[in-house]
Amino acid sequence: MEMKGAGWQNAIIGPVLQCLEAATLGMPFEVWKTHMGRNRGQTTLGSLRAIYTEGGGGASGILSFWAGTGPKMFESATKGAILMYSKEAILKVLHTTDISPGLGGALAGAGGGLCQVSIMSPCTYLVTGAVTGNKDESTMHRIRRTYDARGIKGFYPGGTAIAFRQMTNWASRQGFTEAVRNQFKENFHGSADAKLTKGQEVGAGILGGALACWNHPFEVARIEAQARGDQGQKDMNMVQIFRMIVREQGPKGLFKGLVPRIMLGIWQTLFMVTGAKLVQDALADYSAKSAV
Repeated sequence: MEMKGAGWQNAIIGPVLQCLEAATLGMPFEVWKTHMGRNRGQTTLGSLRAIYTEGGGGASGILSFWAGTGPKMFESATKGAILMYSKEAILKVLHTTDISPGLGGALAGAGGGLCQVSIMSPCTYLVTGAVTGNKDESTMHRIRRTYDARGIKGFYPGGTAIAFRQMTNWASRQGFTEAVRNQFKENFHGSADAKLTKGQEVGAGILGGALACWNHPFEVARIEAQARGDQGQKDMNMVQIFRMIVREQGPKGLFKGLVPRIMLGIWQTLFMVTGAKLVQDALADYSAKSAV
């Protein structure tokens, strides 16, 4: 009964945290990263200016950093529930074994990330189209156009890259953060069973989120595949995209958009790993006090 209650609790916490993450700085970082992943000839700051300028400058230019917010909110609500429910369920089971916190976090994160792919592929396709394609096309028109041309499968270009990205994303974020947390406990408190301060929890989340961005080439491949699908260009698989990018821009092309991706990774980890833990701890403390 306790596990069932915790599961539903996580299914509620996940969407709330994920929507807050996206609605604040998450969406601008997402737009910036996506724009750079497609326009790989631009510099980091040049792409930032380009987004603002292409959006018309002024208030319109600022709002362009929230392009695709509609499908992103739907994605955030659903994938947040899927991620929290699945990864916390896996983590709870793994904690009953002798597995290390870092490896346990990595396995739980990978499982949760893989579970997200079914809903994420269509949503990220729509966000990528809004950022890299026709800015005047509405989300509903893009949905109708894609479905009429290619059916359901039209919403899943770059599916392999998305699966690799999501599995490695949350395996790395959860795994690195858990490993850093465990190290913090030993270094700052001298015990693996110690409780970290909120500042130390945030520090662990920042380090975990930054370290998790090693997998950026999967993200660049995902952006390219989805942008090509939205614009009716020839389909390419993940390996073909890697080869094309390396041929045109060299290996550095696979890391275009890394700076906003690191910022986004930190922001997401603070909400979905560190934030989730702080909320769960607060709820546990409240339940314990209520039971007294």
